[in-house]
Amino acid sequence: MPTAIVTDTAAYLTAEQVAQYHITVLPITVILGDHQYPESELSLATFYDYLKTNQELPTTAQVSLGQIETAYDRLAAAGFDEIISIHLSSGITSFMSNLKMFCQTYTKAKIYPVDSLVASAGEANLCLLAGQMIANGDSASEIVPELENLRDTMHVYFAVDNLSHLARTGRLTNRSAMIGNLLNIKPLLTFNDTGQIIAIGKERTMRKAFNYMLAKLKATLQQVDYPLVVTVINANNPELGAQWTATLTDQFPEVRLVQSQLGPAISVHTGEKTMGLIWQRDWLPTD
Repeated sequence: MPTAIVTDTAAYLTAEQVAQYHITVLPITVILGDHQYPESELSLATFYDYLKTNQELPTTAQVSLGQIETAYDRLAAAGFDEIISIHLSSGITSFMSNLKMFCQTYTKAKIYPVDSLVASAGEANLCLLAGQMIANGDSASEIVPELENLRDTMHVYFAVDNLSHLARTGRLTNRSAMIGNLLNIKPLLTFNDTGQIIAIGKERTMRKAFNYMLAKLKATLQQVDYPLVVTVINANNPELGAQWTATLTDQFPEVRLVQSQLGPAISVHTGEKTMGLIWQRDWLPTD
């Protein structure tokens, strides 16, 4: 009973990860003025240059059901009769609800839609665990509960340079918690249990925001009895990402550290220079 994995570009998987686990990645569309780009074909340089030089703000369009059907048909024709489809949080897009309705009438393969309730590394780790379990010979009915268990161990904290992008695109659920742009304030955000982005506080500097996240990570480590993988996330801020990683290496040598960069589809909403940490039970088996 061959099983395939489908996801979207908001997972920001590396080319090596995609190849290792044979993952089908469908591009979210990024719209810059009159031009539409599949995210996989839009360079970070082009995107951020547009942000700096154009008044018309970019937008995104989710993966279409036509793209989904084409991908599913191709996989079914290749002999896959199970497809685990892992996608961007339903709290910030209607895609997942549309996908679940589509899957009710799709008959060429059994589809298992999985709501990541997040984006970026949280979504990627679900794909990677699914890939590992498929490689071990597990079926979709065995894999999906494990993905949900992994998702339940996830903690997400991120700080944006300002709230203007999230406020404009409507992705911040409790926007009234933050008034205006708050000059020189770094709003702290997370995803709630239903995958919505919510503001939870504010700090004067990104360093203080990082210290807040470190305290949360320390508290988690004191509470859990399993190893953690921690991902440092940046939006066109690789130098600070490297600094955060070095600090984490020194302070938390027991955790596995990964770095990931947000691409255009998410940075449309969070803005440039966003920084964050995602941690959860380490999905990678130890030797």
